[in-house]
Amino acid sequence: MMTLERIVPAGLRGIAATLLITGVAHSQFSNNTADIPTSGSANSSKTENLDFGDVDLDGDWDAVFADGGDTDQDQNRIWINRGPGANLGKFQDETGSRFPAINDQSRDIEFVDFDNDSDLDLYISDTAALVAQGNRWWRNSGTGTGIYVDETSSRWVGLAGPNSSIAPNQILGDGTFIDFSCDCDFGDLDNDGDMDLFHSSYGGVFGGQVPSRIFLNDGNGFFEEFNPSGFQLSGQTIQTNNPGIWCEGTQQSDTTNTNGTRCDIASSALDIDIGDIDGDFDLDILHGARQEQPRMFENRLSETGTLAFRDVSNSAFPSGWASGNGHYEQEMGDLDGDGDLDIYGLNWLAGFGFNDCTLRNTGNGTYNSLTTLSGSSSDDNEGDFLDYDNDGDLDLFVANFSGQDKLYRNNNNGGSGFSFSQVSFPSSSNTALDADACDVDGDGDYDIFVANDFNVANRYFENTTQTPDTHAPYIPNVEQAPDRAADSEPTVIRAQVYDNAPYYITWYNPTTLTYTVNGSGGATVPALSSGGQIFRAEIPGTEVGTIAYFFSSADEYGNTGTSAPLDFVATGDTSTGTPFCFGDGSGAACPCGNLGGTGSGCQNSSGSGTTLGATGDASIASDTLSLEAQGLPTGVPGMFISGTSSLGGGNGIPYGDGHLCAGGAIKRLEVVLASGAGTAASSVTISSIDGAASGETRYYQLWHRDPAPGACGSGFNLSNAVEISWIN
Repeated sequence: MMTLERIVPAGLRGIAATLLITGVAHSQFSNNTADIPTSGSANSSKTENLDFGDVDLDGDWDAVFADGGDTDQDQNRIWINRGPGANLGKFQDETGSRFPAINDQSRDIEFVDFDNDSDLDLYISDTAALVAQGNRWWRNSGTGTGIYVDETSSRWVGLAGPNSSIAPNQILGDGTFIDFSCDCDFGDLDNDGDMDLFHSSYGGVFGGQVPSRIFLNDGNGFFEEFNPSGFQLSGQTIQTNNPGIWCEGTQQSDTTNTNGTRCDIASSALDIDIGDIDGDFDLDILHGARQEQPRMFENRLSETGTLAFRDVSNSAFPSGWASGNGHYEQEMGDLDGDGDLDIYGLNWLAGFGFNDCTLRNTGNGTYNSLTTLSGSSSDDNEGDFLDYDNDGDLDLFVANFSGQDKLYRNNNNGGSGFSFSQVSFPSSSNTALDADACDVDGDGDYDIFVANDFNVANRYFENTTQTPDTHAPYIPNVEQAPDRAADSEPTVIRAQVYDNAPYYITWYNPTTLTYTVNGSGGATVPALSSGGQIFRAEIPGTEVGTIAYFFSSADEYGNTGTSAPLDFVATGDTSTGTPFCFGDGSGAACPCGNLGGTGSGCQNSSGSGTTLGATGDASIASDTLSLEAQGLPTGVPGMFISGTSSLGGGNGIPYGDGHLCAGGAIKRLEVVLASGAGTAASSVTISSIDGAASGETRYYQLWHRDPAPGACGSGFNLSNAVEISWIN
């Protein structure tokens, strides 16, 4: 994914190294040419970048490739893993049937579920080096199909509009904008549960004067620029003293300011990394720069309450953190297992012979121990972390543009520090621009794909150790939820999840949050990746009491790690109306002898009865009323109903496996689906849908399906009821 415009390696290679290089250990990789396409357009292009993902949801890793780069208009490609079964790990080119027929100058390709429909979409970073063009959105057209359609024109929102920094003269007819993008990354920057876009630009002829930008997801996969400054450029480039668009302060190249007065959001960025460097669970930005010093931007969402970024490069990094030219790439990972993100900087010390380096995170987002990586003084292009030897720590593979690719073993082995020693690797002296690692053949170890330029075939280096991964993910840091008053808003909690795997593989770990209320019960809700090392989960805000919670994460081999437990207290009675018609035996007996708990309806197949409550204001004018149910069987459909009177003197009448309590003129209000935690809440304006007037009383209830009916065999049940008296 890097430029063809390279710097001739300097002859100075004598820097004292503090990291050991041995060159004697054997890495057990073989160059597998039998299981990938080897000829023709399927594997003979100018490939800049690759990514792994399960595009067809069949349980194995497929591969996509960004082709073209600076010198060619080309077709991006997709290789489908032919597993599961005997053909697992054998790839077939299916570009013609799965990808839009578009030739462009692609430099990066990223998997992301941008529309939240549980399949993997694609974002393509293009460069306008030869032809005016911009980045593209490709949507996976249906769950499990893996067939992509170009939706570039519809996914961008408001380009060059009132909230955009993009000049109108940069907009193209296909709905995108002219840019020179080499790498873009996704993460939930504003902590609202969807994936936002950080879009970098290196500028025309690598000028470093076109700003990087942020685009926020509206939750449905439509992206509008985050531009709190309100400033709009007149052309492509940003000038000194212009507002920092998305960053605090005004623009100044190579600024040393760290208090928010100045920032540098325009440099020759060839690589972007997202992760929480300072332990506040917000996603920060490590911003690469080819000829300038790489930069760090702190996300200040936790500090300010709203999304904001500050350039903290000169306070985060030690003096001399990068020098010279040719800083093509960097990676963040927990190299010493202490629960924070360290940095590998490829060619960061380029002033002295293209030396790579490592920096250690002190735990608060500042870095020290700037150390030269021995044997690295060559024209490297891409680094990637993986645990090739299954000892539990992150090793390093380095793809080289003009020489031999290299593999380094991390000698941490569970210790408190890290060091790297080079090990042998098969001959691979090509023009490598990218490398990614995953277990493509399902044998428990991590394999490597290498993307090559100049129409040289991409490589598949198969790990032949076949040693199963036995190391569980670890979750050292979990967000402490504050004590709160219960209401309809969920409690959002985040956790840092690490594993001995590439971060883009850990993203797919099945991860959950489990919670109890006052020491009883127990519900599990999904935790989804926010990008970086962060996972995010929601506890229903209607829970009241001491709520204890912990996270669990499992890798693809079933190794499972859990966090330490935390708790918070949710207090206050925010309920509205009067609950009645319980299935606890205080009124009419449940029709099947299936008594529910205190305050609920008759018992259902979840083991409890469904409890209905109401929160908010029962005012016709403001109507913030919400109906909220708990104790439902997971995933069942239900319907909120209302009646103009109550039945059975407030005890209801037998109906299915429960009691029908709402009577008179009954209305169907809203169909809902129970969550994984067995909860459901209304999303409509109740008084408007119900037609209630001031002074009128209504009786509300939830009817729901039940997949395991009780003795009555009806297949449905009901909650208790709530009486609401409406006012103006």
